[in-house]
Amino acid sequence: MIMLCPLLFVFTVLISLQPLNVLSAAADNYSNITQPTVTTESNVSSLGYDIDSNSFNISYSDWTAKWWQWAYSIPWDRHPSYDNTGKFCSENQKERVWYLSNSFEHPVVRTCKVSSDAAILIALLNSECSFAEFPTLKTEQELRNCAENMQDVVNGGHAFLNEANISSLIEYRVQTKMFNFTLPQNNILNLTSQTTQAVADGNWLFLKPLPPGTHELKIKGDINSTVLKSLDQSSEVDQYSGPIGWNQTTTYVLNVN
Repeated sequence: MIMLCPLLFVFTVLISLQPLNVLSAAADNYSNITQPTVTTESNVSSLGYDIDSNSFNISYSDWTAKWWQWAYSIPWDRHPSYDNTGKFCSENQKERVWYLSNSFEHPVVRTCKVSSDAAILIALLNSECSFAEFPTLKTEQELRNCAENMQDVVNGGHAFLNEANISSLIEYRVQTKMFNFTLPQNNILNLTSQTTQAVADGNWLFLKPLPPGTHELKIKGDINSTVLKSLDQSSEVDQYSGPIGWNQTTTYVLNVN
């Protein structure tokens, strides 16, 4: 009986340790999954940059112009805006800001790898007018009026980060100064390769860098059908530069590391 006690003690210790090892292994399996970092509803200012900010020493407005320069720099056959899976997410991503795009004419779910030190810029919906697309326009003010009129059909939208609603998005409407962009061969506007000038207007979500882990970002812009009917939008339908057709639910699964 005295000889059995130590053996019984060892057996008991081994049994008691086994659940701990199982729990430890389970914890390792889930260590890379980020829990929701926001509450049920969060204001943009708690997650993103204010509209008068100068993140990375560049104004909010200038970052939106950079988004358009990025978007127009990519040829049609590998463009992230027409990608249903996210395989082209990394195309021409060279800045401290990672640019994301909405989906055209149908909802998509895209999976992307993003650096943990990169901010994220995506439009709720946006509009842009250039001399290349609208050759009858001759002045900066005409470009400005064109972009503003196109964007006026947008009346809000929705965004969710890790299933938490991001509120106050309609307040984040920005118009740019006139800027240049260059179209490559096989560009998404189906125009001759060239450099032109443009003005853009849009409602944006500009998120601060996310912590490492997996995050779901879902966004959808809304179009005011009443305003749309009152405008001559025929030339903007199915064009990249306007919001029409881009008011689809776009979901990003962001693997941040």
